[in-house]
Amino acid sequence: MRKRGQHFLVDRRISERIADYAYLTGSDSVLEVGPGTGNLTGVLSARAGRVVAVEVDPRLAAALEDRFPNVSVIRGDALRVDLPEYEKVVSNLPYQISSKMTFRILKREFEVAVLMYQREFAQRLVAPPGSKDYGRLTLNVGLRAEAEILERVPRTAFWPRPRVESAIVRLRPREDRPKVDERIFVDLTRGLFSQRRKKVKKSLAAMGISSETISRMESDLLEKRPENLTPEEVVILAEAISCNHRTGSVFYTHR
Repeated sequence: MRKRGQHFLVDRRISERIADYAYLTGSDSVLEVGPGTGNLTGVLSARAGRVVAVEVDPRLAAALEDRFPNVSVIRGDALRVDLPEYEKVVSNLPYQISSKMTFRILKREFEVAVLMYQREFAQRLVAPPGSKDYGRLTLNVGLRAEAEILERVPRTAFWPRPRVESAIVRLRPREDRPKVDERIFVDLTRGLFSQRRKKVKKSLAAMGISSETISRMESDLLEKRPENLTPEEVVILAEAISCNHRTGSVFYTHR
């Protein structure tokens, strides 16, 4: 039984390349989310020192237990279970938890993550400002990590075959990550992209930001539209809001 839209990676060559992209060594502890039938797990086991596989399907989890000497299996929902310490994340993520699991990974320390996504989702991760795929996801991931698409993966690499192509993405935590109140950053991107065709100044006013606060912001940023803002520019806006709203919610109409 498959859960959360999972499609099992059955092409061994792609599994080997995924491991290559993570630069695995015998000293690495690796987190794998959604190991399924263990095809990728076996490759990771052969290259890493330790693998922790989190599987929600009890039958698949049971089939993996004791199959590889350095693999431990956690039965449960990867979005809810306590995760162990690890250096790297390598996973063919179930499609339905791609976004939530990505942000759970980004909240913790790690060296590198190599993740399989739907191609459309991957394109949104790396979209340049001003493009149709650029949005909240791009900004919120871009605040925390550098993302790159490594290769496209055809439907034939999976069983059962998905309806769409996939892509392998590598995430690296940003060494120059800006310091910002992430609650404000997230709420701000949500509000701005709920009105993405409006200029920033009008969107902020509609979100309940005071005219006094808006007047202290950089005018060139206020004249832009949300899809043209970089993560650093959203940080500037968020800092201006944070300086003028120390307590309580700063957004009144879009949460």
